[in-house]
Amino acid sequence: MNKAILQKEVQQYINDHLNDDIIAILLGKSPFNNVSSKEIAEQIDVKKRAEKKLPRWFSTPNIYYPAKLSMEQASSEATAAYKSQLAHGAKLIDITGGYGVDSVHFSTTIKQVIHCEKDTSLSEIAVHNSSLLNADNIHFFIGDGVDYLLSTKETIDTVYLDPSRRVKTNKVFMLKDCEPDITKNLNLMLAKANRVILKTSPLLDLQSGLQQLQQVSEIHVLSVKNDCKEILWIIDRAFIGEVRIFSVAINNTEQQIFSFDRSEEKALTLENYSEPLQILYEPDVALLKAGCFKLIAKRYGIQKLHINTHLYTSNELKKEFIGRIFRVISSMSYKIFIKNSHLKKANIIARNFPLSTAELKKKHGLSDGGDDYLFFTTGLDNKLITIHAKRV
Repeated sequence: MNKAILQKEVQQYINDHLNDDIIAILLGKSPFNNVSSKEIAEQIDVKKRAEKKLPRWFSTPNIYYPAKLSMEQASSEATAAYKSQLAHGAKLIDITGGYGVDSVHFSTTIKQVIHCEKDTSLSEIAVHNSSLLNADNIHFFIGDGVDYLLSTKETIDTVYLDPSRRVKTNKVFMLKDCEPDITKNLNLMLAKANRVILKTSPLLDLQSGLQQLQQVSEIHVLSVKNDCKEILWIIDRAFIGEVRIFSVAINNTEQQIFSFDRSEEKALTLENYSEPLQILYEPDVALLKAGCFKLIAKRYGIQKLHINTHLYTSNELKKEFIGRIFRVISSMSYKIFIKNSHLKKANIIARNFPLSTAELKKKHGLSDGGDDYLFFTTGLDNKLITIHAKRV
């Protein structure tokens, strides 16, 4: 951490050049003797990335920004705020503290937070920023969080960890490949705390996670603006029973939650499927990742197009649906679309269809954009169909 970056004139320069060409700044001469052009370019680049991901950090003067990789690995404010409600007790240890976004948000609901980080510079940055963000109840430890747990005699109520998914420059997502390895350290964590909150990649299969973890009471699948960001695993020392799954769709300040038990989805049988009616529904990715395909139809009183097509339909508009809603303009077999369609510009979506979106665009000379949507999918009797629709 180069504290010279925090000098008033350097901060002013960074703010004045936020929209400038980063490459030009990187290759140019720094106007400061104690701050390099590379450091200035990095601060500008990462601060711009923080504008949407971390608006509170972005709007707070004198925030110090980490390397781009650390920013990419940090939680967004939206997801950090949500998970802060999941912690229990008065003391939490964040054993993979990193840039400190999660720790700052946990500090709003927990009396004492311990931030552990092996990287001395990153820990120093987190200390600096937390003071600016009025997170005064965070204690910082430079070192391995697992080692801290092993040595501490303190009473810990909640352990939080976001294992690194980049090992020797390679991206990984399987639990055993991440650092620290939760599968080897879970017993230690549960011996020290009543609750463990684990953040994993959205690529991790839920069934695979459940096979590797024990005493999982809840799984929270989080999406932000229909982009699946992370999966949170709530592991409780005393839990015995069936895991509850929460699909959480976050859009700006709004949260929509769909929760269910896995046995409820498994036991449900859908008797009837439907051709496209007046309204078409495309579930948020959080629902799709959670696998509540049949319950979506039951809870909302809508019908599925096909057992393997996760699109739904109804004649009455269900405004409470979590996902995108469309009004159907027309529906036809794919063969008829090939012969009769004159639409050349639309948003193309392929669901349970033999051709990809890119292949469909190329084959039919379609370009992206506009208010029209074309869904290419499989409907009743396994027939390939095309649905022309517009957003409600």
